Amino acid sequence: MPEVRHTVTDAEAGRRVKSLALHEMGLSRGLFSSLKFSGGLTLDGEAVHADRQVRTGQVLSARWEETGGAALTPCPAPFSVVWEDAHYAVLDKPAPLPTLSSPRQEGPSLESAVYARLGCPEGFVFRPVNRLDKGTSGLMAAAKDSNAQQRLQRLLHTDLFIREYLAVCCGAPAREAGIIELPIARGNGVKRIVSPAGQRAVTHYRVERTGENVSLLRLRLETGRTHQIRVHLSALGCPVLGDYLYGESDPRLPGRFALHACALSFVHPFTGDTVSLSSPLPEALADLMDP
Repeated sequence: MPEVRHTVTDAEAGRRVKSLALHEMGLSRGLFSSLKFSGGLTLDGEAVHADRQVRTGQVLSARWEETGGAALTPCPAPFSVVWEDAHYAVLDKPAPLPTLSSPRQEGPSLESAVYARLGCPEGFVFRPVNRLDKGTSGLMAAAKDSNAQQRLQRLLHTDLFIREYLAVCCGAPAREAGIIELPIARGNGVKRIVSPAGQRAVTHYRVERTGENVSLLRLRLETGRTHQIRVHLSALGCPVLGDYLYGESDPRLPGRFALHACALSFVHPFTGDTVSLSSPLPEALADLMDP
């Protein structure tokens, strides 16, 4: 059962429980509302009202039950934990490996692999903060409880949560660096298209290297639309190598394409520290630049 505890400082004396819970303890408003009615919010061990004023040295505590997810089959699969604390873990996902399990798709997922590695704990819920396509490898963050997940997801698509990718592309853009700002809408099936009726989508790019009919681009997402990088690079005339949906498959990349989430940086919602992590380009993708 997750628990957050906070000891009232001299400077905080006289403030109300709600203020401390939301700002100092980092509880989401949804969680705080549920705790008010469930008795999960206590002051010195006793249930407390949201408008109660606190005194120096008192201990405010929040405890709640995590709702269990759907039944999972443990399926071991390789992945790395590159950073972890009490609230979050940053995972390095290989490709092709889906992020989540699905009844429509047999075999392992990152979700079932984490479940297996943790020893199949009762009530397990996989809580990704951001997601990667099955064919994309690299860094993604996951939270250890619902409150932590909500807190970090608020930072998505802001300067406090920055994602960068490396892509090996067919050909090269006309400019060495630029911004692709093209709205993205749903197409047929899972496919997305560039359309004036779509949602705003912005991708920053810079050419890192060029090779024979290929280029290595570093990209940063300003927005987070489904398939955004893949759609934007296809529209630019240089689709991701091996992208079977927006370009052409490549026998050198079975089941995946040449897109890798290489960097992740975020401001930790609970500590205020900046967490900056990186993952090198997989060898199979690096080899595409020097065939």
